Amino acid sequence: MRRYIFARLAGLVPTAVFVTFACFAIMQLTPGDPAVLLLQQRGIDPTQAAVAAIREELCLDKPFVERYFLWLWQVCQGDLGVSFYTRQPVATEIWQHMPATLELTAAAMFFSLAVAFSLGILSANYENKFPDYVSKIYALLAVSVPSYWLGLVFIYFFAVQLQVLPAVGRGDFLNLIMPMVTLGFSTAAIHARLLRNSLLDVLSQDFIVYAKAKGLTTWQTLLYHAVLPSLVPVVTSLGTTFGYMLGGTVIIESIFAWPGLGKMIMDAIFYRDYPIIQGYILVMAVAYTFVNIGIDLLCVYLDPRMRVESELRT
Repeated sequence: MRRYIFARLAGLVPTAVFVTFACFAIMQLTPGDPAVLLLQQRGIDPTQAAVAAIREELCLDKPFVERYFLWLWQVCQGDLGVSFYTRQPVATEIWQHMPATLELTAAAMFFSLAVAFSLGILSANYENKFPDYVSKIYALLAVSVPSYWLGLVFIYFFAVQLQVLPAVGRGDFLNLIMPMVTLGFSTAAIHARLLRNSLLDVLSQDFIVYAKAKGLTTWQTLLYHAVLPSLVPVVTSLGTTFGYMLGGTVIIESIFAWPGLGKMIMDAIFYRDYPIIQGYILVMAVAYTFVNIGIDLLCVYLDPRMRVESELRT
């Protein structure tokens, strides 16, 4: 197991290098001169001399490869640059907005899993009956409805018409309800169907027949013996879900004016704040990579067969 963990962490190094290079290269291909944009945002006339001075300050007069390694060296030291717009360190900006995004993502993940477990277990226990049909209809609607449209509908009904929930901002739990449900609505349906299908497969195994032969009820067999082995597909999909939710916060946070990383990156794109955009892409890529490694390790822990395979590979 330790060798498997070390092998996965070692594989993180080339991934991180590729991500940093791709992140830096993409930003260099974007239209517009950062020096001119920076002078305009500071209210300074972008004369040729002023532009040349800013380009020298930002090392834009150096070759691409040299600029990349200079930026990579700064990143390794924890320096992600300085925001063009706020003039604050990028790391500070990300750190200030990170708690709001983590709060929203964690709440949406909890809502998604709570709904998925409820619907998935009911659907498996009542296969091809009313609860199963309800789950199928919900899954169809959830994957068909865009999250931004759902968020606007929630605002119209619950904030404008009924006036029971606040429309925008971050405050108490009431402010969290609509963004949380909007972000976790579609992933809950996906996890519910995965759990339902996995449960039905496990319920046909021999050890389930043995558990029933010992006199356990259907619900006891389902909850105590079938749920845990059925979690591997659901846990595997959590890595993709995490990436989807982090990407989804960009839209959801803008709709609900949630002061997280999504709102920050939208403002940075509007103001063409290149250091903020580069820092955001890098942090999200690293976070997504670590989460997927954690998910893989959790799957190995849940399924002894995967543990044996990982030990044989290493």
